[in-house]
Amino acid sequence: MRRILCLVFALCLWPMITLADGANDNFARATAAIEAATARAQADPYHPIYHVAAPAQWINDPNGPIFWKGYYHLFYQLHPFSDRSGPKYWGHVRSRDLVKWEHLPIAIWPSSELKETEIWSGCCTVSGLGVPTIFYTSMTEGKSAGDHAEQWSATSTDDDLVHWQKSPLNPVMTEALHGDRKIYDWRDPFVFHDGQKTFLVTGGNLNRAAGGQATVNIYEAQNPELTQWTYRGIMFQHPDHDARTVECPNFFKLGDKYVLIMSPYGAVQYFIGDFDAATCRFEAHTRGQLDYGPNFYAPNTMQVPDGRRLLWGWVTGTPEGHGWNGCLTLPRQLSLSPDGYLRQVPAPQLDKLRGPGVSWRNIVLAAHGQSLSLPKTNTLEILTRIDLKAAKAVGLTITSSAKDAPPITLHFDGSELAVIDAKAQLRRVKKSEELTLRIYLDRSVLEVFANETLCFTKTIVPLAADPTLAINSEDGEAKAILIEAWPMKTIW
Repeated sequence: MRRILCLVFALCLWPMITLADGANDNFARATAAIEAATARAQADPYHPIYHVAAPAQWINDPNGPIFWKGYYHLFYQLHPFSDRSGPKYWGHVRSRDLVKWEHLPIAIWPSSELKETEIWSGCCTVSGLGVPTIFYTSMTEGKSAGDHAEQWSATSTDDDLVHWQKSPLNPVMTEALHGDRKIYDWRDPFVFHDGQKTFLVTGGNLNRAAGGQATVNIYEAQNPELTQWTYRGIMFQHPDHDARTVECPNFFKLGDKYVLIMSPYGAVQYFIGDFDAATCRFEAHTRGQLDYGPNFYAPNTMQVPDGRRLLWGWVTGTPEGHGWNGCLTLPRQLSLSPDGYLRQVPAPQLDKLRGPGVSWRNIVLAAHGQSLSLPKTNTLEILTRIDLKAAKAVGLTITSSAKDAPPITLHFDGSELAVIDAKAQLRRVKKSEELTLRIYLDRSVLEVFANETLCFTKTIVPLAADPTLAINSEDGEAKAILIEAWPMKTIW
């Protein structure tokens, strides 16, 4: 109840800010709609407690993560009037430590006086003048998103990044930059730097999403304010014939390589290789899939002051009718493996959310298995380290007394890992190596990290607060070297 009251109190301040600033009516209506829906959404038993979500209503893509003046700021696509998709605004949260978060007022919203109907995805960067600047795709009244788009910018007018001023030069990028080349589904700007140069990439395709011509397009800034850009061509074309378009491209340096992450109307993919800043071309050497669950899309990344790269994705698949829909994944820390693939681990700060835990060591596993009582909650982290030894496979099953909640099953046969109905090959795992699983249960959200190389995100029916872990081996003995489980605290 205290959490709900605090959220409602914070939301009640938003119309006051609107009146003081003379802000657009869209802001006031959106704020009132969120406020009216908050109590119901927060009381819903499906609503996660340690994943970032809006106070209520629909959210999708994470947008513009940035570290500024001691805070991690994270924006997200928000439809404030329903728990179904609709015209988008940018919601806003911030945190000092990636552990505790607070809601801030809606950051930007459609300027109806300029015939703007939606504020789509984008990024946040610091301009050459030292000013936090948002870039986003603006949707215009009466024009198709596939055939027409503009890229707009807005600059912060305060250090809390609460107030934003849209550029009087908007649109700062139009299709006129492309000359005779037509780019369809042109959207989702992302800014990166190479040496003294500032670049921006967007997604799109060259053939109305017919397949085979999905592209990442690149532009170079011509002034410190980042209001003038030159088109440098196609940085990268997706090699697959069935790739229809590129959405939400993120392009950044990791170690001595560049990483390109994209959402091509399907499973999120990454490519790792080399970037030539003179020609503005990217050559990929390795590729992979970022997440193998069915409910992950449109991630966005940020670099923190110590150089680490963090990533959040959109958790899709929330049932309608709960007063809220969608949340963001846990923050993932990215790095490169020695053989040139992407590693993902939960941000280490998440350990601070753990309550008093339980643990078991050196459990010999056989076909009959072991049944272990977990902490009495459905918001959990479970860590397992398993030596397969001579066993053909090992299985884990998490159940509870909730009759409508199907079991959560994981099965590993030495090469393939299955999480419920999703499967993937677990690279670089030999019979002599351990299987390390980090399993996060947050009511209706499941995230699994396996050996830092595979991730699975899935929405589930919440378990009851009496979960049990059953673990067994098949065709031989295995050993659970370590099993630990902790109740997880709220981030709010």
